[in-house]
Amino acid sequence: MMTNTVPASVAMLKVLEAWGVKHIYGYPGGSFNSTMSALEQEKATIKYIQVRHEQVGALAASADAKLTGKVAVTFGSAGPGATNLLTGLYDAREDHAPVLALVGQVPHDKMNYNFFQEFDEGPMFADVAAYCRTVMTPESLPYVVDKAIREAYKNRGVAVVIIPNDFGYAQIPDVPYKSTSPSDRKPQPEPLATDAEVDQVLAMVAAAKRPVFHVGRGIRQGGPKLIELSQKLQIPIIQTGLTKGMIDEDYEGNIGFVNRAGSKSANEIMDIADLVIALGADFPFANNVYTRHDFKFIQVDNDEAEFGRHHYIDLGIWSDATQFVEKMLTRATAVAPTPFFKAAVADNRNWQGYLQKLATRETAPLEFEPLYQALNQVTNPQTVVALDVGDNTINLLRYLKVTPTNKWTVSALFASMGAGIPGAIAGALEYPDRQIVSISGDGAFSMVMQDLITEKKYHLPILNIVTSNTTLGFIRDEQADIPGMHDYSGIDLEDQDFQKIAAGMGIEGATVTKSSELAAAFAKAIEVTSAGRPFVLNAKITLKRGFPVEALKVKIVDGRVQETVAPEFNANDAEQSVATLDDLFAYYDGEELKPLQYFLDQERVQL
Repeated sequence: MMTNTVPASVAMLKVLEAWGVKHIYGYPGGSFNSTMSALEQEKATIKYIQVRHEQVGALAASADAKLTGKVAVTFGSAGPGATNLLTGLYDAREDHAPVLALVGQVPHDKMNYNFFQEFDEGPMFADVAAYCRTVMTPESLPYVVDKAIREAYKNRGVAVVIIPNDFGYAQIPDVPYKSTSPSDRKPQPEPLATDAEVDQVLAMVAAAKRPVFHVGRGIRQGGPKLIELSQKLQIPIIQTGLTKGMIDEDYEGNIGFVNRAGSKSANEIMDIADLVIALGADFPFANNVYTRHDFKFIQVDNDEAEFGRHHYIDLGIWSDATQFVEKMLTRATAVAPTPFFKAAVADNRNWQGYLQKLATRETAPLEFEPLYQALNQVTNPQTVVALDVGDNTINLLRYLKVTPTNKWTVSALFASMGAGIPGAIAGALEYPDRQIVSISGDGAFSMVMQDLITEKKYHLPILNIVTSNTTLGFIRDEQADIPGMHDYSGIDLEDQDFQKIAAGMGIEGATVTKSSELAAAFAKAIEVTSAGRPFVLNAKITLKRGFPVEALKVKIVDGRVQETVAPEFNANDAEQSVATLDDLFAYYDGEELKPLQYFLDQERVQL
């Protein structure tokens, strides 16, 4: 009996289709032509998205996986196509996104002959990938890809399959190579906290005078339950960046984010906390924050390997964060309003009032706060935001409205510039019925702006916002605090007319230089994107530094908070130096801001 045959590359794509893959990001090369041939044959069921740089393809796949939780696929040809994938793959690894990378290789009979673009690719991907294999026979190609997807899901990371080009053309039996089953994506069992463990935590909370929650994305859908627990036990909530949108920011006990991108109130309260309860938090800036003073530390995580990763633990609870919170709620006794909680709330209310003042005032030239305020007027609870790294990270956390129904993505732990446009492309492909916004600085945008043409080619109605100030602002502000530097180095960017660059690609746009122009520009952007076309908004903002919460130094001396300006703040003589707290507040138009001790005195908090 004759068995039907199929090209191995087609059999491989059928495996991807069985796993629910709808599109694949990449750029062709000679060593990948067998797969390109298969993509032509399978174009009715899997869409090839032609990016203009393999790094964009890998970053888009990473964002795709982060937005959906499903495996996303990218590819590159042998040689430079392969090496260009690495930045996006490391982004996926660091943010625990399941990504499959298909990598071209020269034909198997040309390998080890120093053939054109041939090199040993396995070692290059060994660090970034949880699973990396070179296909050894045509028949094994679909099997190895199927296995790679399973490993990407299992490890919540990167899998790499290296494919000698000739193997993809070979005819192999046309049989089912997929291993998918209905049980594949069902939720995995989570570790659960015991009554005894929760009672131990409650005892430590009762003994503490200034406890705080430091919550990470491990809380997932448990934000409302955490708010209920915060109210019941009078414990303020401090967030890590990736929880933006998970916990209602209108809740008075949610006092914001800690570290440089965070709020004045969260940084101050963290610095006097005597008990920190970390809930599902992977906090890469712990050595900047947790080391500032001593406190007792409880860590709740569903991954035992996380225990002690960022701080020594007094108590570790191996548990799903939300289940832990729910059990705490059932076993905790409500406490009366505490002076410490009320002081934290008042401190944050003062900070939020300051931010609101900056966001709602008219500015000419344009400053970043009114830009975000105007963006808030046109987004909705379904908007998907792709954020690039830099000052916009700070500004999004402080100013953008994000709800639990929104989705947003960023290169969080790897912090790769150039992730904004790729993330928006992924968002537009996965959520065609939602509004899609990318936000990038001019430095990050110019790294990948060639892929605006990808948005146009595939009719992706993305609103691309470029905050343009001809400077690497985030790095500029770091250099300002380097004693003895006396100037800036390497951060000045040549100005570009991003509206004209977009026009050269056939993409409409607008340029704004003052806040009074924002409403009309956003109205035009919404008109264009609603009609199914991309749009570029070039927002030419000032060089202004956002309020530097990292300049605040807080410590307890003789029962009172001593709050000062860090001596390294503006130590680079290129900027004005300020010596006192009042001077710092005035320098940033924050005369209404008060030091932490003011709120502690109001509520008669005893340290």
